[in-house]
Amino acid sequence: MKVVPTALQGLTLLEPAVFGDDRGFFFESWNADRFAAHGLPSTFVQSNVSSSSKGVLRGLHYQWPRPQGKLVTVLAGEVYDVAVDIRRGSPTFGQWEAFILSGENRRQLWIPPGFAHGFAVLSDTALFHYLCTDVYVKEADAGIRWNDADIAVDWPISQPLLSAKDEQAPFLKDVPEDRLPVYQP
Repeated sequence: MKVVPTALQGLTLLEPAVFGDDRGFFFESWNADRFAAHGLPSTFVQSNVSSSSKGVLRGLHYQWPRPQGKLVTVLAGEVYDVAVDIRRGSPTFGQWEAFILSGENRRQLWIPPGFAHGFAVLSDTALFHYLCTDVYVKEADAGIRWNDADIAVDWPISQPLLSAKDEQAPFLKDVPEDRLPVYQP
């Protein structure tokens, strides 16, 4: 497994070793000992799978309190995956990074607690898997508007298909301070 640090502290791109031949392929998507050796989480408590069509944009989601770290993987298809640092006091507060994750490149992204996360589907469909460090808590569910001009994510689609919740999410500047995670160096 190749571990690639990013410009945002804690956000980590992973490139697993893939073994394949004309029959198919195999890769280890998570191993507690290997992840712990790289300072990544070795315990997850919830596993989720979503399927989305081309043009769907999900996000930018987070949970506070009870933040979730997420290890995200695209099993089939291709997405433009985005993480935004929303930790109050962080030197990179409001900054974002994006990566192409696909069933072909098999890249994974570790999104630590304190980040908002979203993705846009670039292929006809995408099968998305994520492991979470905490369970979903409805009362802690939160989001930031996908097209917040202060964050200025450079999404590859201009007219995404959105849920009503994502369409009406607040801008980062309008989220009360007590509804944002706190940076802990």
